[in-house]
Amino acid sequence: MRAWAVVENEAPLQELDLPTPDPQGTEVLLETTYCGICHSDVHIWEGRYDLGGGRMMNLKDRGLSLPLAMGHEVVGRVVRLGPDAAGLRPGDTRIVFPWVGCGSCAVCATEDDNMCPAPRYIGVHRHGGYATHVLAPHPRYLVDPGTLDPAVAATYACSGISVFSAIRKVLPLPPDEPVVLVGAGGLGLQAIAVLKALGHRAIVSVDISAEKRAAAERAGACKTVDAAGEAVHQAIIAACGGQPVAIIDLVNGTATARFAFDALRKGGKLVQVGLFGGELSVPLPLMPIRALTLQGSYVGTLKDLRELVAMAQNGGLEAVPVATVPQHEAFEALMRLRDGRVTGRLVLKADAA
Repeated sequence: MRAWAVVENEAPLQELDLPTPDPQGTEVLLETTYCGICHSDVHIWEGRYDLGGGRMMNLKDRGLSLPLAMGHEVVGRVVRLGPDAAGLRPGDTRIVFPWVGCGSCAVCATEDDNMCPAPRYIGVHRHGGYATHVLAPHPRYLVDPGTLDPAVAATYACSGISVFSAIRKVLPLPPDEPVVLVGAGGLGLQAIAVLKALGHRAIVSVDISAEKRAAAERAGACKTVDAAGEAVHQAIIAACGGQPVAIIDLVNGTATARFAFDALRKGGKLVQVGLFGGELSVPLPLMPIRALTLQGSYVGTLKDLRELVAMAQNGGLEAVPVATVPQHEAFEALMRLRDGRVTGRLVLKADAA
């Protein structure tokens, strides 16, 4: 198989010829047709996460090894089945759930693989959709997109379920109770679509980019806030008509975490999704005095993916703006995302797709 792989961190991706996997047991081999480019890929390419205070987490400490074909938002066409795989036929199109675990622990048994202590994520710990072929460990990790646009469906495997899972951590709320979304990129627009699909009306979008704020308004945000201004927390409070009870930080950097925390009302919750990096210093007495909640949210479950796809198939979920680029232009597309030059989502399209 051909792969556009990270061979050296922060160096251009290299086109490699790698052995095409031969599916064993319950494994399923798919030919990649579409693969979303996610901001997590930028961190993997860089090889580190910023922990703040000059500290970094090396991704090798998380079990990553190079060369690696990234890409965890995959739609593919079934090519071959292992001898113990059932329920699929060659030619079937499926969304690949990438957040697979060990497959044998109690967490995986409840389909909460993303919380498995021994993860084997596709596009992170094993080759993903920046390659012509992807190996899924079991048919249960493959979800039928039906008649959905496959380029849009690919994004549900990460950005879709990431915002879906985060939103479920703040709902239920009255539909006119403001939910604040920090970041109006691909995740932010996806979050607006999910909130609207769930019947929520009061959506406030925060971003430094006027272009992205405008995209958020077109997508259904009722108000927007310029995150590049001063006293951003006060601007958020003004936009919400009071301190908000729910903020979802899809950027999650030092600055965004600070103004999000400062904006929360008593009893409020800040759900942290993004991986931009940095640190947040929390005044400890305020946590109990104001009964605040800080909660991390990491991608989503296989159940989340099935539910989100069903919502989209029933016509309740608006598609986010997607632009496709040829698979061999993966590195150029990744750099566009790194530099903040993407509104909506970029999705790689295989030459044969």
